[in-house]
Amino acid sequence: MFPASFDYVKATSVPDAVSILSSVEDSKLLAGGHSLLPLMKLRLASPSMLVDIGSLSELSYIEDKGDYVAVGALTRHHDVQNSRLLKSEVPILPYVASQVGDPSVRHRGTIGGSISHGDGASDLPAAVLALDAKFVAVGPKGERVIPASQFFVGFLETVLDLDEVLTEIRVPKFSGGWSYQKFNRRAQDWAIVGVAAVSNGSTKVSLVNMGSTPLRAVGTEAALADGASIEEASSKASDGIDPPSDLNASSAYRRHLAEVLVRRALVEALR
Repeated sequence: MFPASFDYVKATSVPDAVSILSSVEDSKLLAGGHSLLPLMKLRLASPSMLVDIGSLSELSYIEDKGDYVAVGALTRHHDVQNSRLLKSEVPILPYVASQVGDPSVRHRGTIGGSISHGDGASDLPAAVLALDAKFVAVGPKGERVIPASQFFVGFLETVLDLDEVLTEIRVPKFSGGWSYQKFNRRAQDWAIVGVAAVSNGSTKVSLVNMGSTPLRAVGTEAALADGASIEEASSKASDGIDPPSDLNASSAYRRHLAEVLVRRALVEALR
């Protein structure tokens, strides 16, 4: 299908983008386009105007900020995947970026686009959730910093206001273990279930495609904090979670996969 008609404007700066979003009803940001354009072609999204921020080079960077690494929202997946700084200080993030789509997607798609899209079946949102990352957003009222734990609120829905621009992702450095596991039927398919685990003093575990948003495996995390074995902790992977059933898997199958993949992730992250 073809998208509904829309207007198009190229923003010259972040303040310019914010101004346009504030003044034009139902306008949407366009960066890499790999999340928004498919929705538009299916008429699941019909913005009146696209505000192109893809050429704002000031939002493409990876910088050492002491206890965290700052990643500009327009940094391409390919650059995240190949960053020496991230491989040294936050190694799970480059690995997860390498699992996104295919090379053409990774050369055009942006980390900020993936995160602000808020898809519970996507790889990077779950990774930054396990990392306890923080996101910087700029709007008409200025800048605010949002914890990843508060960012994802519903199906393709985040706490970003309609006139806000996600500008930066702040990922804490860590020196512990990590793992990213996912199961899909074919290469480049969405994960039927995925798991991101980060061990850095405490162990954080997040789940892919177990709900409408990326989710923390709170049952597993609590069990580990209480001294449970990996086997016992992994059995609680889906506690409090009602995973969806669809053409790819039933809810029960997803629960089973979550236990299996959490166990594998914990074995690797805690070794």
